[in-house]
Amino acid sequence: MPLIEIETEINADIQVCFDLARNIDVHQESMKQSQEIAISGKTMGLIGLGESVTWKAKHFGIVQYLIPFLT
Repeated sequence: MPLIEIETEINADIQVCFDLARNIDVHQESMKQSQEIAISGKTMGLIGLGESVTWKAKHFGIVQYLIPFLT
């Protein structure tokens, strides 16, 4: 099986990278083209341990609800 490996160097502190990765506002801004928005749960700011978010998005012309799978 082919392996594709991508390495990205980021000139930032690890805490800054981690916070950006869990920032709902940043994610929504980056997904404007698919109209992805947080509609329930934690809908803005930094998502934390034990929190969830439900997204509404339009991909390939189909509206999807991306609901967390909780066990």
